[in-house]
Amino acid sequence: MPRITLEVLANTVRAIIATCGTAIFLLIANLDLAETSHAEGQKSGQFVYYVLALSWSPSYCAGEGGQSDRQQCEPGRRFAFVVHGLWPQYTKRWPEYCKTQENWVPQVLIDGMMDVMPSKKLIIHEWKKHGACSGLSQAGYFNSVRQIFGSVRIPARYQSPQAPVTITPTQLVTDFVKSNKGLTADMLSVQCGNAKDRARLSELQVCVNKAGSFAACGANEKRQCRAKTIVMPPVK
Repeated sequence: MPRITLEVLANTVRAIIATCGTAIFLLIANLDLAETSHAEGQKSGQFVYYVLALSWSPSYCAGEGGQSDRQQCEPGRRFAFVVHGLWPQYTKRWPEYCKTQENWVPQVLIDGMMDVMPSKKLIIHEWKKHGACSGLSQAGYFNSVRQIFGSVRIPARYQSPQAPVTITPTQLVTDFVKSNKGLTADMLSVQCGNAKDRARLSELQVCVNKAGSFAACGANEKRQCRAKTIVMPPVK
């Protein structure tokens, strides 16, 4: 067996490092290029439909995140369904964090949304991540949030329940379909986490077109609640 000298070994190691270094550099460059192209392709106003995400506030308040949230969860606030956000969607995936000249959300606008989006941080976050991609001004976007939310008729049993509501995901969808003309099951998506037996309702997603009319959901909303039973904690 031939003896390997230190010089040969050193040259071999240097060659391996050079080869791997080039490959790693090319990989990183390609990833950077792909990310840049993706970001540049996210132009404000270019999307297919919206998702109006309606959170069940008592579920949030009963969880860890709501324990210190006095704005939304302090006793007596009595929120039921509230707006999580209005999200522009592609047929697959969605745009986010689009470039905008309106980076700062005025306090007067925030104050005007607190009755349907009871969180200052949420309002600011939703504008930066989703609203900026709507093609609308801040005022126009939040006006659309209010109008579209107002166009969804909440069934009576979910407006201010004083005791826990226990239903199936299918029944929740059926109740909303019956209460809203033009709404069908394929325009709704029930979210409750990953539990398969019993779970708290997290949110109900309603799909609408750019004009704010009910529309079929896309691939993004196909993954839905798999629990046999969902529990809606009462308002407080």
